[in-house]
Amino acid sequence: MVAAYSPGMVEAAQLHVKSLGECRIESPLGALVARRGTTEHYVDESDRVLLDDTVAMLAARNGGELPSFEPGGPRRRIFFDPSKIRVGIVTCGGLCPGLNDVIRGLVLELTTHYGVSRILGFRNGYQGLVPRYGHNVVELTPQTVDYINEQGGTILGTSRGNQDPDEIVDCLEQLGVNILFVIGGDGSMRGALKIAAAVAARERRIAVVGVPKTIDNDIPFIGHSFGFQTAFGRATESLRAAHTEATAQTGGIGLVQLMGRHCGFIACYAALANNDADYVLIPEVPFELESFLPHLRRRVAERGHALVVVAEGAGRDHLPAQRDASGNQRFGDFGIYLRQRILDDFAAAGEEANLKYIDPSYVIRSVPANPYDSVYCLRLAQAAVHAAMAGRTELVVGSWRGRFVHVPIPLAVASRNQVDPDGDLWMSVLEATGQPPAFTSERHPAGTV
Repeated sequence: MVAAYSPGMVEAAQLHVKSLGECRIESPLGALVARRGTTEHYVDESDRVLLDDTVAMLAARNGGELPSFEPGGPRRRIFFDPSKIRVGIVTCGGLCPGLNDVIRGLVLELTTHYGVSRILGFRNGYQGLVPRYGHNVVELTPQTVDYINEQGGTILGTSRGNQDPDEIVDCLEQLGVNILFVIGGDGSMRGALKIAAAVAARERRIAVVGVPKTIDNDIPFIGHSFGFQTAFGRATESLRAAHTEATAQTGGIGLVQLMGRHCGFIACYAALANNDADYVLIPEVPFELESFLPHLRRRVAERGHALVVVAEGAGRDHLPAQRDASGNQRFGDFGIYLRQRILDDFAAAGEEANLKYIDPSYVIRSVPANPYDSVYCLRLAQAAVHAAMAGRTELVVGSWRGRFVHVPIPLAVASRNQVDPDGDLWMSVLEATGQPPAFTSERHPAGTV
């Protein structure tokens, strides 16, 4: 399992972004940036964005080099000649709101502002770059991507599973692709890193740039992932329905399982947005059912109903783990397991329970992006194009402290973004729900708060 670590553990050298070479070509966007300087809203390309801006961090460094990100945005000079290059785009992993927005944003930025005329879309994830799968390559133009941002899913299709990076680079070379944009999660970014390594081994100048996609919001150092706000916003509808069902019956219990294999961001934000949840169970805060179940019975007895929100990975200590085609951990359906445990516990205590279970996972991830995510997707796409045209490679684009930055892929996949049990987000959840800080027999005996 990939561990989480804090910005204070990152050294300046880990934030260095690789470049294919010196930028010698005047950028078509050069006139737009010529007179800009660093402000509170923009960081000049010659400046840096601090990883950690706290006084404690500055004091701890004691005058040493401060870890900082290379800023995103257009450059005055670029590496690639737009009239002579071919670009590839691939979407990988599970669905997420905003995939089509990113595809459209990449195509429009490349064509409208840089004048790139040859853009290829690879179908069904990395399979589309491997000949034996037989997937067709799609020509992408402003016309072919018109209105796709109004649709959920991805027009290119997607897949999971590892592919041979050398076969992929063979395909890129045969098609004359100079830039490959990978839209995907941590597994897809690990694949992108292997592709970039295979490119470097052949001493080819092909840029590999990622746009990080993870509905769980578990990729670190990118601010937040696109589609996340749409996801937790849509999840609140399920919480509202479950709460309505619970309040309408004696011993009513609403149980909603939301996405989040390793982190509980969707569960936390949806619960805060809805503000009716009595319990939020997430992977970052271990719990014992022997402590939770009696507390739930007490809550229902006192209030007449309860709403329980659980992230899918919260029960990883209670169910055996498996792995999907991409090597990601998959757990059994904890929501179903928890539903039965709750019903059994109430029955054993001779108490009535009317439980309604809702799992909206696929409904959430397949919807179009909301307006906020649509804007964010477009800006990420623009930042990715600027980085690639400047010859940057092995990076993902993200937003850090309100500024678009370049994050080296090795750093982005070395840890996992998770809810901090000591952070203010979890504190807000505890305040909103009134649940104990933890459900463990040692710290919180059954029936106590």
